[in-house]
Amino acid sequence: MKMMLPFFFILLSSLLISHSNASVVDFCVADFSVPDGPAGYACKKQAAVTVDDFVHFGLGAAGNTSNIIKAAVTPAFAAQFPGVNGLGISIARLDLAKGGVIPFHTHPGASEVLVVIQGAITAGFVSSANKVYRKTLNKGDIMTFPQGLLHFQVNAGGIPAIAYVSFSSSSPGLQILDFALFANDLPTDLVMATTFLDVYQIKKLKGVLGGTG
Repeated sequence: MKMMLPFFFILLSSLLISHSNASVVDFCVADFSVPDGPAGYACKKQAAVTVDDFVHFGLGAAGNTSNIIKAAVTPAFAAQFPGVNGLGISIARLDLAKGGVIPFHTHPGASEVLVVIQGAITAGFVSSANKVYRKTLNKGDIMTFPQGLLHFQVNAGGIPAIAYVSFSSSSPGLQILDFALFANDLPTDLVMATTFLDVYQIKKLKGVLGGTG
């Protein structure tokens, strides 16, 4: 028993030190005066932090769905909502007009949870084994999308659909597959070789999405 006491006190001390270090910084409100980096934004000086840094008012109004996909995403990520910087959370509003769609896309930095507030949304994702998981969701229904996997949302009803989406990162990132292929200067012959689409289809899609090459 006597031999165990030193070990117990060492363990207790290490736990107290670890807890103390973890509690040194309660939050890291984004400092927009300096550029963000791979680790996120630098922390604003504590003396400059106010309650408004932890409050966001941007999700009450519908986004503009007058676009080719008839959809809008209004984010409250670290870039818009400084209080979530470093907390590993964020949220966004999704508006889908009738016929609206969020094409196949991925969030490299976060998993996602979607809850439908109005209307019906058919949503799904494709696993790395190419298995499709999809479901039509109604008001109050929730679906999760694992980090990095391709997924989509489509308005499945006759009225505008609204959802709120939460992420496991303050900066989840976004890459839309259609835009990655057809909205830039990736040469048509390379797109053809890697997608098996013909030249006519590729040029048509590039024309629609503003791509060249």
